[in-house]
Amino acid sequence: MTGETKESAPRKPPSRVKVTWAGGERFDTGRPGGPTARIDGTGETGQGPVDTLVSALASCAAIDVVEILSKRRTPVQTLSVDVLGERVDGVPRRLRHVTLDFHITGDGIERVHAERAIDLAINKYCSVRDSLANDIPVEWKLTLD
Repeated sequence: MTGETKESAPRKPPSRVKVTWAGGERFDTGRPGGPTARIDGTGETGQGPVDTLVSALASCAAIDVVEILSKRRTPVQTLSVDVLGERVDGVPRRLRHVTLDFHITGDGIERVHAERAIDLAINKYCSVRDSLANDIPVEWKLTLD
């Protein structure tokens, strides 16, 4: 976040991951030679694919929120995000609406600054959000302790 626009930002290398079937609906995924995560369609040994997607969205936005507030010299002490990903009834059961409920604590963090950080994270900086279909609304709430 150096003030560059999306168009002028330096190009990052492509994301490369390997997904390996581990039997049933289980898959292990990660960068070659790096840590792996389990994705499990049954939800028994890891998150399902859609839970993984909304987790990536929340994590992406949260990273930016932490960085923005840190640059304001009001570092975050704790941050969690409760995510509600609502899906359509038809097939495929794609997301139709996502709500991110941020819970943030930190000395000196003012509501207006935390709200601005969340808005910037979701609507400007989060590449996961920008990769979702535009017709999927992403709303957010803030609890500041």
